[in-house]
Amino acid sequence: MTRALAHRIAQLLPVLLLVTLAATALVDLMPGSPGRAILGPDASPETVTAFDSRYGFDQPLPQRYLSWLGHALTGDLGSSITKRQPVTDLIADRLPVTFEIAALALLVSLAVAIPLGLAAAARAGGLADRVMSVLTSAMLSTPSFAVALVLAYLLAVRAHVFPVAGWVPLHEDPVENLRHLVLPVIALAVVEIPVLARILRADVLAVLREDFILTARTKGFSRPYVLFRHALRPASPSLVTLTGLAAGRLIGGTVIIESLFALPGLGNLATQAIYGKDLPVIQAVVVVVALSYVVINALVDLVNAAIDPRVRTA
Repeated sequence: MTRALAHRIAQLLPVLLLVTLAATALVDLMPGSPGRAILGPDASPETVTAFDSRYGFDQPLPQRYLSWLGHALTGDLGSSITKRQPVTDLIADRLPVTFEIAALALLVSLAVAIPLGLAAAARAGGLADRVMSVLTSAMLSTPSFAVALVLAYLLAVRAHVFPVAGWVPLHEDPVENLRHLVLPVIALAVVEIPVLARILRADVLAVLREDFILTARTKGFSRPYVLFRHALRPASPSLVTLTGLAAGRLIGGTVIIESLFALPGLGNLATQAIYGKDLPVIQAVVVVVALSYVVINALVDLVNAAIDPRVRTA
């Protein structure tokens, strides 16, 4: 298993390098001088030249990338152009917010999707299955930002049940922290629930046709016991894989939601950096998201190996 995990990480490292190279190459996509594009047309040529030299924009791409990579390996991601702060400090401040939002959204997604998928599989073709099909189809066709707007209007603006925007750190007030996260978490979870529920339903239905399930039924075990004790684990590998993909999507896909609810997370930082053409911050955000995908993929392989012995022996 250790060898397989090391092989998997080795496969993902080139992806991480390519993503970071693409992030560095963003400068070359700008028309004209990066300094001119960032400082505007009113800046003097001397100011633009000094700016490009200060941030290394006057260097060729290979040299610029190797220089950035060397600093990044030591934990130095440069300084923000607009905020005049080390990028690592900005990331360290914002990343816990995004991780908390993504983790809660993932937990809510699984808490709803697993019972929903099991219920639909247990009554395939029945009322529960048809209801799940309609619900998941509606969820799949609704983008998270639309859900967020509806929830904010109904539960925050009209009913005043939850705050419409803002953030309270967990260590200051756990209750207020959760109240501020309810709406964004639901908005993000609605998009992930149908995917997880549908794949679990399909895999559980396949497992229920196996001989060991028929044996368990002939022994008189109840349907819920058979589902949770005998069917769920063999049907879990696909769910685990999709959960990992969902975690990556949630970390990288909170940009709009964080902006809507004024949450000081990584997505909000990325939005500000894009508007301010703050290239060091944009690069750092891309790196963090890509690195998150690599780590999550490695964790997914570990969990699948623990669930399925065939993965351990592969």
